[in-house]
Amino acid sequence: MDSIAPWRRVMAAIRKEANGRWTAVVKDGRRYVGAKTFDTKREAQTWAASEQSKLSAGVDLKAGRVRVETRLATWVRDREGAVAPGTLTVDADLARVLPRWFMGLSVNAVTEAHVAQLLVGWSRDDRAHSSVVRYRASLSAFFADCVRARLTTASPVAGVRAPRRIDPAVEMQPFTEAEIDLLADEIAKLNERLADVVVVAAWTGLRWGELRALRVGDLIEVPDAMLRVQRSRSEGRDTKSTKSGHSRLVPVADRVKPLLLAMAQAKAPTDLLITTDRGAAIHRTAFMRSTDWRNLGKGRRIHDLRHTAACLWLARGVPVVTVKTWMGHADISTTDRYVHHLGTTADRAGLALLNGPGANLGQTSSDGVNRPDAHKLP
Repeated sequence: MDSIAPWRRVMAAIRKEANGRWTAVVKDGRRYVGAKTFDTKREAQTWAASEQSKLSAGVDLKAGRVRVETRLATWVRDREGAVAPGTLTVDADLARVLPRWFMGLSVNAVTEAHVAQLLVGWSRDDRAHSSVVRYRASLSAFFADCVRARLTTASPVAGVRAPRRIDPAVEMQPFTEAEIDLLADEIAKLNERLADVVVVAAWTGLRWGELRALRVGDLIEVPDAMLRVQRSRSEGRDTKSTKSGHSRLVPVADRVKPLLLAMAQAKAPTDLLITTDRGAAIHRTAFMRSTDWRNLGKGRRIHDLRHTAACLWLARGVPVVTVKTWMGHADISTTDRYVHHLGTTADRAGLALLNGPGANLGQTSSDGVNRPDAHKLP
């Protein structure tokens, strides 16, 4: 759109209504642009000046009154083939994560305050900070396009940063082996297949998206039972590579092997391995509802099943470096969190020595002499 012609006059009139309120009327030459009524004259003047400034900058105010929801749909369609598939996925996902109140705003009515409220809400919704950052970047690209289309004068996103999580980070709460068995028994009363899914998750350490993306062909039986983890499939997204971008092999313990073999039975190699008892892909919300997770999980998250696997491995003496590989961690410092939580094999062995026979040997007697039998009663 061309800039406004210099001979055209952008005018505003302020009038007082019979009820005591003030109405601002804005015109572009002879063309009526809009009017709005306020409680005070100052508010009316401020709004009129803002509208005049937008018109002088060449913004089409009437076009800018299109709702965010409507413009967003057009923008996503225009992005197809112009951006990477991953970027397009995040862009399209905005329609799902933007709240109704935001989608109902006019494009040129969105302010930095609105965006700040939106980002804080996302941070409080138990979304990872990285997800909030990605959505903010997509929203920024959307409003940058609106500026180019002269629907608004400036992006309301540019000056607002994604806040860090307001709530403290959730600590991991791994299950013990006994707790996993008990949990599986309770869930089996509701759904036996989903109880098996819990056991598989707790003994393999796979992320939820990795569990959903496993195919029958990823289950290796010889020479040793292993799972080849090479893809992830978040709900509502296309299948992609794992978080690290690399495939890995995860051993299948005897506790899990028969469960996986039963899931693979009568399926083709390209079929999903982890499915419901009806053969459908697993979904987090349906899983939590069908397993009564909020009660039976006792405050744990589904992701704590992944933490459980790392702790089970370390408790059995698997080296930290091996656990890092099985978990798919990019850095050993991530795996070290489990060591700090659980302690090392050496720590536990040392504690066993302290608590074993002869723990009281070498105590000092009342006369100050160190005698091996000083702990014995007379």
